[in-house]
Amino acid sequence: MSACLLGIDIGTSACKIAIFDRGGQVLSAATKDYPVYYPHPGWAEQNPEEWWTAVCQAIKEALRQGKIDPGEIAGVGIDGQSWSAIAVDEDGRILANTPIWMDTRAAGICRELNEAVGADALFALSGNSLQPSYTTAKILWYKREIPEVYSRIDKILQSNSYIAYRLTGEMTQDLSQGYGLHCFDMRKGIWDETMAERLGIPVRFLPPIHPCHEIIGTVTAEAAEASGLKQGTPVAAGGLDAACGTLGAGVVRPGETQEQGGQAGGMSICIDRYKADPRLILGYHVVPGCWLLQGGTTGGGGVMRWLEKEFGAYERLIGKETGKSSLDLYNEAAEAIAPGSDGVIFLPYMAGERSPIWDPKARGVYYGLDFSKTKGHFIRAAMEGVAFALRHNLDTAESIGAKAEVLRAMGGSANSLLWTQVKADVTGKTIVVPASDTATTLGAAMLAGVGTGLYKNFDEAVSLTVQTRRRHEPNPANREIYEKNYHTYLKLYEQLKDLMQDT
Repeated sequence: MSACLLGIDIGTSACKIAIFDRGGQVLSAATKDYPVYYPHPGWAEQNPEEWWTAVCQAIKEALRQGKIDPGEIAGVGIDGQSWSAIAVDEDGRILANTPIWMDTRAAGICRELNEAVGADALFALSGNSLQPSYTTAKILWYKREIPEVYSRIDKILQSNSYIAYRLTGEMTQDLSQGYGLHCFDMRKGIWDETMAERLGIPVRFLPPIHPCHEIIGTVTAEAAEASGLKQGTPVAAGGLDAACGTLGAGVVRPGETQEQGGQAGGMSICIDRYKADPRLILGYHVVPGCWLLQGGTTGGGGVMRWLEKEFGAYERLIGKETGKSSLDLYNEAAEAIAPGSDGVIFLPYMAGERSPIWDPKARGVYYGLDFSKTKGHFIRAAMEGVAFALRHNLDTAESIGAKAEVLRAMGGSANSLLWTQVKADVTGKTIVVPASDTATTLGAAMLAGVGTGLYKNFDEAVSLTVQTRRRHEPNPANREIYEKNYHTYLKLYEQLKDLMQDT
C-alpha cells in the first residue's frame, strides 16, 4: 500500500479518527465518545486525559480494522474544538478540567476586562470582541477561583496542541487557534506581549506559534506504545476544527464558504484581507495567507442529538424493527410537515448563543404551539431554527461586505437531505455537499500531507481529495414563508432577551 495520512478530530462529544489514501479515500475510521461535564449552571468542561485515551483507542481500532501497517502512515494531522484553556505544568501534567467553547463561567471577568483594558483596544488588536466563550477570560478565572492550580501553570494549550504534545512531547500553538486569546495580534499572527501583560496573562503561558501544516515533531516511543502508531511518524501542528473542516470541504480561495453542520452550527467565509466585526469571529485559516470570517452558533447538529436523546424512544424502538435509524425516522416526520412548520418557530440557543448576538443568557424557545402540533413540528422547527441562526450570521457578514455565494456543507447534519434543503431555502444560497462526514478529519490529514510533502501545496491537496456529492438549489416557492418566519425569529429574541437575563 502507498503512503497514507491519519486525521484526528477532537470534537465536543467524541474523537474521530480517519486514515486516508493520497486521493482522499477513507481506508479506515473509528470514533470514541467521551463526556462533557456540567458541574454548575453555565459551566461545560472536559478532561483532556479522556481525549487522549479515546484517541489512542480509536487509532488502534482504525489500524486494526483497516489492516493498516503503522509504517504506512506518512503523517498525522490533528484538529480540535475551539477555545480550550488546558492548564499544564512543566511536566505536561493536566492541572484541571478545561472549560470548553460552551462554557460561560467567566462572563463577569469579561465585563471587568472590557472596562479596565478597553473593549475597543482588545478588538483592535485581536479582531474579536472579548466573550466568556474565548480562552482569555478562562485563564484569568483560574487565577481568581483556583489559585492553587494557576500557580503551577507552565503552559496553556488548545485541544489539538494537547494531543500533539502527547504524541511528540512538544508544546505548541497553531496559528488558527490563536484567535482564542486577545493578546494575539490578528494582523501579524504573533503574540503581543504588551497586551498579555495588560490582561494579566504571563507571556510564559503562551506556546510558540507554528503554521498549521508545519511538522512540529514525531511520534515518541511512549506515544507509539500507547497509540499503536510507529515511532518517528511526523506530526503537523494542526488547527481549529472549523478551519480544518473548511479545508476538507474544499474552501481555499477568497469568497468560498463552508457551512458547519456538526455539534455547533455556523459558517466560515475565506478572505484574504483583514476584515473584523465584533458581532462575528475572525481567525486565521489553516491555509497560509487567508483568514476565516466566521459565524459560530451553539445550536447545530447538537439540537437534533438532544431531541433524539430526550424524545426519541419511540423512534429507537421502531428503528430496531424496521432497520432504520431514529434520525432517519425523525427526518421522515419532519418532511411530512410543510415548510414553515405551520408557524412553529425555534430559537436554538441551547447553551447561550455566540455570534452574532453574544448572549450567554440566551435560551432555547419554541413558539407557536397549539394542540394541532406534532413531534414532526418540533423536529422541522428545530431544523429551521438552526437555519435561521445560519442566515443571521450570513446577513451580518454581508453587511460588512463579506458575501457568500455558494455554501460547502460539512458535518453530520449535511447527511440530511431535508435539513440541507431547508438551509438552502432559508438562506437563499446554493449548497454543495462534499464528503460531509469526513471533511474535518480530511482537512487535518491534508495539513500533514502538505507538511510532509505528500502534496506539493493546498491546491493540489484539494484537487486530489475533495469531490462534490450533491447540490441543493434554493426553492423560490418557500421563500415567502421563510422570510416571514425569519423576521419573527429575530423579533422573538429581541422581545425575550431582557427576560432571559433573569434565568
